[in-house]
Amino acid sequence: MAVSIPFKKELDFDYGVASDLSPLIRRVIAENPSAFTLHGTGTYIVGRGTVAVIDPGPLDDKHVEAILKATAGETITHILITHTHNDHSPATALLKERCGAQTYGYGPHGSGKPGITTSEGGDMDFVPDVEIRDGDIINGDGWTVKALYTPGHLSNHICFELVEEKTLFSGDHVMGWSTSIVSPPDGDMTDYMASLEKLLDYDHKIYWPTHGPAIEDPHPFVEGLIAHRHERMDQIRACLRDGPMDISSMVRKMYADVPEHLHPAAARSVYSHIIMLVDKGEVATADGQVEVTSTYRMT
Repeated sequence: MAVSIPFKKELDFDYGVASDLSPLIRRVIAENPSAFTLHGTGTYIVGRGTVAVIDPGPLDDKHVEAILKATAGETITHILITHTHNDHSPATALLKERCGAQTYGYGPHGSGKPGITTSEGGDMDFVPDVEIRDGDIINGDGWTVKALYTPGHLSNHICFELVEEKTLFSGDHVMGWSTSIVSPPDGDMTDYMASLEKLLDYDHKIYWPTHGPAIEDPHPFVEGLIAHRHERMDQIRACLRDGPMDISSMVRKMYADVPEHLHPAAARSVYSHIIMLVDKGEVATADGQVEVTSTYRMT
């Protein structure tokens, strides 16, 4: 039976205009819509008067101007980065140049997996002024943010909890409109699943992802995502029970109802599931090479 996740795509907004979401939260959406960003990157402004900005977004002068307009008369003291994909962090340098705020993040692109070189879709220029780790507290004037390290989508992915409102800025780890892409080598399905389970230990009232609408009942939603990933692994097992198969053939079967131009992204996700199953000893290849082009079989 297929897992049903209550994704929503509706959003009431105007590009470049700040929307008030709560007493301490505003959002400005960048005009970079795509199949992977939905309407675009949602940049969050936390606080009033003295504020933090979460994920300044793509390298877009117009969007940076919109952030500055939304915070006119206020002081930006912190710039927080969930992770270093090109739709999240490149505008950091532009914003910092204008406001002088310090930047905070786990580390440069790929820093959660030392020794792995990856640049696909990555901002290779971002280096935080302050490296943060799981549980670190960032204090502002009237607001408190706690870092929750959630690797998986990327190895340097961090979610940020707004303590005063029991709100989680979930970045791309949990999105309300789609599942997250987990693409090896920096993306890691084992880490991603563990990071989803980790969120169930918290009692956040609401998630605000970087793309799409709020998630207003987080625990059942996260449980649905976990179940969905297990369902994908069951589909892989079912494919391989019919005999050895490569990933592209699995994708054609598993994602038959998904437009073909999205199949390459789906293949990366299937690959991440395959690596997890290989690590668990359930799946193998004839030559021991675990590549996206390899042919796999049940052990």
